[in-house]
This record gives sequence, C-alpha cells and structure tokens, in this order.
Amino acid sequence: MLNDLNILIVEDEALLAMEVSMTLEDHGADIVGPYSSVSSALADCDAADAAVLDVDLCGEPVFPLADRLKEQGVPFIFHTGRADLDTLRRRYGEEVKVLPKPADVDSFGPMLARMVRRKGQPAT
Repeated sequence: MLNDLNILIVEDEALLAMEVSMTLEDHGADIVGPYSSVSSALADCDAADAAVLDVDLCGEPVFPLADRLKEQGVPFIFHTGRADLDTLRRRYGEEVKVLPKPADVDSFGPMLARMVRRKGQPAT
C-alpha cells in the first residue's frame, strides 16, 4: 500500500519510533529517519512523500518542520500525547490528521496511503 513511498518519521521515543518505522516498512514504505529532533529531520524532509510527526520532541515543537512540509505539499499525521487539537487546526487547517498516543500504528499505513492518493501520487 505504501510501496516506494518515502515516509519521514519524527519521534523522540526510540521504541515508538522503531515500532512505527517497522510497521510502515511492513506496508512497503521506505523510511526517512527516524529522527528525534527538528534540525535533523529538516535536513532530509525534501525526500519525504509523507510524514508521521510527534508534536513535542523533548520540549522542542515540531512546527518548523510541519510548516515546511505543508509548504511543500507533503501530507503528514501528528502522532502526539500532548497537543492541543484546536491549536493544530488553527495552524494547519480543519483537515489536519491527529492521532493521540497511544494510537494503533497499524492504522498509519492506510491513512498515509489515502493522504498520498489525495495529493495525487500513486500509492500501491
């Protein structure tokens, strides 16, 4: 379902980052990262077809990266335990995708595939 798509993972919890990465690889994705900081993820975000972003990275907000992805038209999911949904909707629109932690990571693959298809890229 995510064959040949580059999915950027930005998550500061190492075990969770590994779980999300392995699950998306099982869906056929190529993983960019995972990264635990905005600065490291910004260096490789141009390679991403879609992304899974934790909002709070050890106290550092992921917003500069999410802003860049939005500017580039790269779809993303916020996966977070601390985010204010109203703030995210004001900043990224009503259609912003937010999955509260702990979310079923198996749902990420189908959701990302739909988001990429909607953007106009093939998701096989």
